Amino acid sequence: MKYELEPKKRYLLRIIIPAYPAFNVYSVLADKTTALGPLYVGSSAQEVEKWDVEIIDENNLRRFGPKDPERGANHNFLQKQRPADVVGFYGGLTSTIPRVYELAKFYKNQGAITIAGGQHFVPETLPEGLSSGLDLVVLGEGEETIKELLSAFAEGKKLDSIAGLAYKKDNKIFYTAPRPTIQDLDKIPIPDLSLLRYAKVALFPVGRVRGCGMNCEFCAVKGRARYASPEHLVGQIRKAVETLSAREFFIVDDLFGQDRNETLRLCKLLKEYQEFIGRSLKLTVQIRLDKAKDTELLQAMREANIGNICIGIESPIDEELKAMRKGLRAEDMLAMAKVFHNLGFFIHGMFIFGYPMREGIKFNMPIQERIKHFRRFINKARLDTIQVLLPVPLPGTEMRARLLNQNRVYPVNDLGWEYYDGNFPLIEFDESLVPEEVQMGVWKIMSRFYQSRHLINFLFTMFSIPHLILYFHRLKIGWRKWYRKWRTYAYRIGGAKIIKKWTQQFYKGPFFEKLQKAKRDLKSLASPQKTTQ
Repeated sequence: MKYELEPKKRYLLRIIIPAYPAFNVYSVLADKTTALGPLYVGSSAQEVEKWDVEIIDENNLRRFGPKDPERGANHNFLQKQRPADVVGFYGGLTSTIPRVYELAKFYKNQGAITIAGGQHFVPETLPEGLSSGLDLVVLGEGEETIKELLSAFAEGKKLDSIAGLAYKKDNKIFYTAPRPTIQDLDKIPIPDLSLLRYAKVALFPVGRVRGCGMNCEFCAVKGRARYASPEHLVGQIRKAVETLSAREFFIVDDLFGQDRNETLRLCKLLKEYQEFIGRSLKLTVQIRLDKAKDTELLQAMREANIGNICIGIESPIDEELKAMRKGLRAEDMLAMAKVFHNLGFFIHGMFIFGYPMREGIKFNMPIQERIKHFRRFINKARLDTIQVLLPVPLPGTEMRARLLNQNRVYPVNDLGWEYYDGNFPLIEFDESLVPEEVQMGVWKIMSRFYQSRHLINFLFTMFSIPHLILYFHRLKIGWRKWYRKWRTYAYRIGGAKIIKKWTQQFYKGPFFEKLQKAKRDLKSLASPQKTTQ
């Protein structure tokens, strides 16, 4: 199989990060940041002779962006301005897949070659994708694959020898040889943010680790962790600081500190770089709670100005943690969270509410009791911000495979991929749990935490800044305590507005009607071979 482009002096690859289907918890940051994966792929593609690259993030079009009245970008305008020869779509978020298909069909009608990649695309979803406007799907990492593809397109070569592809051939899905994972991540070009058109980035994504060895049942990130050198990550930060005056960074690695010694060296390099430029950076990482036991690592993180941490706590209920294969107990997690808090870290806790039990785990807890467990843990752990979502049976995860086998996942024809963002019930929950009540349970936890009444606390803290004089020679410590309280209350007020806006949009939508149909259709699919807990 081959695709042949008309001879031109220069070709254009346009990579699109699709718009979210609706307002959700991620929308607040969407116009301040972007996805790192497309930047890596685009920067690699830029090395191919005769090819230009641009990246359009439909969620971040703040700088003169050609916006469509409905949502996302105006792609008619983009094509008239400069037609793309090849269009790549980021499929890292399942909830944006309907938008990928919509745009793929548009660009295919425009004569462009359409490609997609990302964690959504697994054997289960490939037939749909390759029948929805996509010519090719890149399986696995895309940096090397995209370079070989672009060269083949320009030269009219066959694609069969390019590893890591799936496409339709004689109405059947054809797979080329598997693409080996990249072992030397330092060879990947440092992401070129200038490829990102129209966007205004305030929170810059950087990373050095791929894969995760924790093997959580609900997670799509699998495989042995691979590491770039600390110098590679610092190089990303240096480039953003020195070319774009960047100040705030999110290290996207799934688990910060997996390779302890190199992480300690990274913290040292970050500290030295900030001292060299005479400027403090704001750094956020994702980390496991059990790193609270490593006092040397935590001290090194604080010295490197890593002040914000995101922790996948998932649940304060031991039976659910066992089902998830988290390897931690709720009591231990509470003690660990307090360690992070006492060291001054700003903690964002992430939870899954109503996790479906695995076979052999006998557990039944009423919805109100579950809500109490979550509220109690959140208060005792003194978390600064929280995110409570419903379990999402993402394609490629062990949880989805298990629930499909038990006939507990609502049909995608009824509740489409656009609902796969953690805000909607998509499965039959355990016995005695009603989907609508579980969803309401999340709302009750979040709305209790994020309330407009915190405005009083916010104002009181704001005007209490003169009390810092009481700290005398410990003024820096006093400032941190004051700023932490001020920022926490600000986030809680802002969170209340987000919940209110999401709730208003939710009740205007057709989800409840679709849910009832999904329940009926799932029941009709039940068979004696499939069991339901």
